[in-house]
Amino acid sequence: MKNLKRLGLGLVLVLAIIFPLIFPNPTVTTIAIFTLIFAAATTGWNIFSGFTGYVSLGHAAYFGLGGYAMAIMCQDWKVPGGYGAFLLVPLAGLVAAIFAIPLGLIALRVRRHTFVVITIAMFFILQLLSYNLRDITNGSAGLNLPVPIEWGGDFFGFPFYYVALALLIVSVAIAWWVRNSKYGLGLLAIRDDEDRALGLGVKTGPSKLVAFVISALIVGMVGAIWAYFVESIYPASGFDATFDVAVVLMAYLGGLGTLSGPILGAFILEPAQQYFTLEYGANGYYLVIYGTLFLVIMLLLPRGIIPTLNERWVKFQYARLRQQPENASPVAALSTSSVSVEPGGSGSPGSSERKGGINL
Repeated sequence: MKNLKRLGLGLVLVLAIIFPLIFPNPTVTTIAIFTLIFAAATTGWNIFSGFTGYVSLGHAAYFGLGGYAMAIMCQDWKVPGGYGAFLLVPLAGLVAAIFAIPLGLIALRVRRHTFVVITIAMFFILQLLSYNLRDITNGSAGLNLPVPIEWGGDFFGFPFYYVALALLIVSVAIAWWVRNSKYGLGLLAIRDDEDRALGLGVKTGPSKLVAFVISALIVGMVGAIWAYFVESIYPASGFDATFDVAVVLMAYLGGLGTLSGPILGAFILEPAQQYFTLEYGANGYYLVIYGTLFLVIMLLLPRGIIPTLNERWVKFQYARLRQQPENASPVAALSTSSVSVEPGGSGSPGSSERKGGINL
C-alpha cells in the first residue's frame, strides 16, 4: 500500500513538472499558477487552523504584508526583473512571520468566535494602514514591481509556475512534518480539547503561536509571488477579504486538518473560479455558478472530500470483513484487509484523528 502511495505521489509530481510543457497556452499556465499559489496558501492556513481548530479569517493580512514587502524591497534595492527577484520571496515571508508574532500573541489570548473576530479586525487595521501610510505604501496608488522583460511571450509564466510549485512542495513538506511529529500531536490535542491538553503537559500557548507564525510565513511568501506575477500591488488587492473566504472554502471542501485536502480543494475551486470568471465575468453569473457548485459539494460531502472518502472506505472494509465465511480464520480475514476490527483500533472511524494516523 505504501509503495502504491509513493508511486502515485511520484506520478503526480511528474505530471506537475511537465504540465506547462504539455499545455503551453498562456491562459492555461496563468490558471495553473493561481491554482498552485492558492494550494500553497491553503496548506499554510491549514497548518494553523486545521491542526489547532482556531479558524482564522485574517490571513489575508499576511498575504498583503508579503506582497508589500516584496514590492518595497524591489524598489528600495533597485532589483531588476528576472530570476534574482525570486530570492526576495523568503525574505518577504519572513517579514510577514515577524508581524505575526505580536499579532498572534494578542489574538491567541482568546478562543473560538472571539478569535475569529480579532483576526478579522487585525486584517482591516492593516488594510487601513496600507491606505494611510503613503510614504511606505504609496496609498491607494499602490506600488509597481519590476517587469521581467526578457520573459516575453509564452515563456513568461514558466518561472512563476515552477517557483509556485516549489513553494507548494515546501509547504506540504512542512505540513507533513508538523502532522507526523510530537509537536503536531500537541496541536491536534489542542484542537480536540485545549484544557485537557494543557493538563496533560502540552504547552498550548507556544505551540499555537509557532503554528500561527509558520502559517503566516507560508502565506507571506505566497503574497510575494503573487505580487511579482501581477507586477503591482494595491491595498484593495493585497489586503483582499475574499482571499480568506477562498482559502477557508478550499480547506473545508478538501478536508480540514488533512494533508491532501487543502490541495484538492484548491485544485477544484480555483480553476473553476478562473474558468467561470473568463466565461461569465462580464455579467457576474460566475459568482452564482461558483457558489452553487460549492453548496452542492458541501451538501453531499459535509466533512470534506478526503475525510468522507476515507470514512466510506473504512465502512467498505468493515462490510467486506463481515461477509467473510463463518469458518474462515480471523487471522486470515484480517490479513486481507488493512483495517483493524479491534475497538478503537486504527481502522475504526475517527480513531485516526485521535492517534494522529491520517497521512492523507
